Amino acid sequence: QVQLVESGGGLVQPGGSLRLSCTASGSIRMYAMSWYRQPPGSQRELVAVISSGGSADYAVSVKGRFTISRDNAKNTMYVQMNSLKPEDTAVYYCNAVSEAWGMDYWGKGTLVTVSS
Repeated sequence: QVQLVESGGGLVQPGGSLRLSCTASGSIRMYAMSWYRQPPGSQRELVAVISSGGSADYAVSVKGRFTISRDNAKNTMYVQMNSLKPEDTAVYYCNAVSEAWGMDYWGKGTLVTVSS
């Protein structure tokens, strides 16, 4: 069974940085992996996506501040979040789509709070 587990969330001051990790426990090769987030009282939104080949795209709200990466050998995805703003406060979710069957997997989320 494939499971995605996020880590690295926490409390950070505005202007600070955090690095989130998402590790897939199974051995399934992922076609694409993404970070989503859900601010308090808001809908879930796409933050960044990265293909198995390393091509990345970002939401306008985080472009230039966030960097997504992945280590296929470790089946792990990361997002480096710099210059954090209060509006970045959200539960951040890991998402992955398998290459073999196009299965969609979700992590349970990790909370990022940006506040003084």
